[in-house]
Amino acid sequence: MLYIIEDTINGILMGSIYGLTAMGLTIIFGVLKVINFAHGSMLMVGMYVTYWAVTLTGINPYLAIVIVAPVMFFFGYYLQDIVIKPIFIAEKNVREPITVIIVTTGIWYILDNLTLLIFGPQYRSLADNPWRSKMLEFGDLFISVPKLYGCIIAIVTAAAIYWFFQKTSMGRAIRATSMDREAASLQGINQYKIYNLAFGIGSATAGIAAVTLVPFNNVFPTVGVLFDIKGFIIVVLGGLGSIGGALVGGIIVGLIESVGPQFMTATWTEAIVYGLFLVVLFVKPSGLFGQKHDW
Repeated sequence: MLYIIEDTINGILMGSIYGLTAMGLTIIFGVLKVINFAHGSMLMVGMYVTYWAVTLTGINPYLAIVIVAPVMFFFGYYLQDIVIKPIFIAEKNVREPITVIIVTTGIWYILDNLTLLIFGPQYRSLADNPWRSKMLEFGDLFISVPKLYGCIIAIVTAAAIYWFFQKTSMGRAIRATSMDREAASLQGINQYKIYNLAFGIGSATAGIAAVTLVPFNNVFPTVGVLFDIKGFIIVVLGGLGSIGGALVGGIIVGLIESVGPQFMTATWTEAIVYGLFLVVLFVKPSGLFGQKHDW
């Protein structure tokens, strides 16, 4: 029984980090109405930025957020502005331009292979890292400290993003554009600037998720693929465009992966995750928290 409690707690903690990795993906979809297939690669870039920021400066891994989040915001902002915006302009009468999906897939391959070319295939981890195996002990109960910190950061990030979209004028402009880009444009909102901001915020969120992963996860060029697949499952479970749904969907996946092996093999737990994904697609395609409007 104690093992189940421990696995449940650690599953919730890891699931919240999964939700954080998917949050940027759902933000971008909520505004641009396209799936960013390069989101896992953005997470990977964020992990490399975190790794080198900590390695070169020696700062606390979690304090690297103040470096990584702005770097990833501007990286995403200008990637959208330079590479993706011309497609939206060329296909301005198409609500969900398929060409953008193709382009983000190309960005995925370019970023992964460019990173492989520059840094090589080696697995990297923080040197003299005390966080990887650090545990909180409550009698015979052990809770992962880096996952606990990651959970706290995920909740704070979700709350901050929700507040930004609900309470600020820029957030309301983003919400208006996500609901009706033509009507928003008639009100004087520059929809292409909003797309840049949304992509930047989604990329910064991926960077924050990267900071929570580096203390206990290896960094390598294809690491984003592992979280990209889970990210798509999570946003479908929670509802595309739903910030809270991404967090809940991540916790569901984390619980299945953590508690499931107590009763079955790891292969079956993966099958349950994909099975649940298919069930939600058939029964409620909008996801558990899907709404008429995304925000």
